Amino acid sequence: MSAGKGDRKATLDAASWLFNVVTSVGIIIVNKSLMATHGFSFATTLTGLHFATTTLLTLVLKWLGYIQPSQLPLPELLKFVLFANFSIVGMNVSLMWNSVGFYQIAKLTMIPVSCFLEVVLDKVRYSRDTKLSITLVLLGVAVCTVTDVSVNAKGFIAASVAVWSTALQQYYVHHLQRKYSLSSFNLLGHTAPVQAASLLILGPFVDFWLTSKTVYAYDYHFVSVSLILLSCTIAVGTNLSQFICIGRFTAVSFQVLGHMKTILVLILGFIFFGKEGLNHQVVLGMFIAIMGMVWYGNASSKPGGKERRSAPSKSQKKGTVSESSEVDDKV
Repeated sequence: MSAGKGDRKATLDAASWLFNVVTSVGIIIVNKSLMATHGFSFATTLTGLHFATTTLLTLVLKWLGYIQPSQLPLPELLKFVLFANFSIVGMNVSLMWNSVGFYQIAKLTMIPVSCFLEVVLDKVRYSRDTKLSITLVLLGVAVCTVTDVSVNAKGFIAASVAVWSTALQQYYVHHLQRKYSLSSFNLLGHTAPVQAASLLILGPFVDFWLTSKTVYAYDYHFVSVSLILLSCTIAVGTNLSQFICIGRFTAVSFQVLGHMKTILVLILGFIFFGKEGLNHQVVLGMFIAIMGMVWYGNASSKPGGKERRSAPSKSQKKGTVSESSEVDDKV
């Protein structure tokens, strides 16, 4: 890779990551206000509205010619949507049935699960330093966020479904982009309509099961509707940035970098809300996690830090490898 192309890739990587951080933190703030302050607790239906808005954007971009026609086999599409919807529902149920501590522990296990999927499905091999750096990130985030840890049988099952479906969904984003030479917009154009339809149909029933309230009986008013529209608008960026980042970084790197958002949320909470919640444990956890992330970046980028064990076939050399580079250039 030439120096100019390397610099361009680094710039695009940084911009993609910043885009993901800004939209992810923004939607957390808006949704917290919508749910905690205004009582709109219908998370699954809201996610359906997010994907409906994303679908509208992809249709407009197709009409304007910014998204070119592409193919994604129906079985692959349905498999992805199944994992994605189980991830959304599983996370909501896990948060409801588990303590905050166990919910955070479950989220942390997505990194080793994602590593397992890459080792088994992509024949990826990690160096000792890469493995140790991931462990350090997990330790730091755990020290920051985990307080009480209590678990019950149904909560454990919900957390397991959430973790495995989320890891599979993130793995398949990278896999489908690479295999079918799809840009982030192309893949989102295929998946968003199906996710929107399925979640808007199932969402009200799932939300009623979780909250014993119906979304149709909610007292909609100007502020809550405005926040719903703002949440949907930001969600378009969140959905797109997730596809862009996983397409560029792989699911494991996305998970490692994703924990930086946890650290940033804690720091922003300190800046905007004072010293409440910031103690020696949180500061120590932040320091450990950041050191782990820096170490992971260096370790995984070195020769042998993270590589495929089996040489690609001739067809892969001609197709899949070049397609992956094309996707990076398109994003």
